[in-house]
Amino acid sequence: MSDLKSRVEIALAAHVGPALEMDGTLLEVLDITDGVARIRLGGVCGNCPSSIMLVVNGIEEELRKHVPEVAYIEAVP
Repeated sequence: MSDLKSRVEIALAAHVGPALEMDGTLLEVLDITDGVARIRLGGVCGNCPSSIMLVVNGIEEELRKHVPEVAYIEAVP
């Protein structure tokens, strides 16, 4: 079984990444500690606070379907 970070990266790449890439948004998983996935958004959505919150909420919902150990996502600049 792969570690939690790898599982999160795989789930995001398969289920969230393609939609984000269409908008020019990049997603990087930095680390996961105590159920909190720290991610960095880049590209189009990376600098807009309202876009970041919208994207993070959508990512969080989708990610929990595939990796329930993740309680929430924290966007990191």
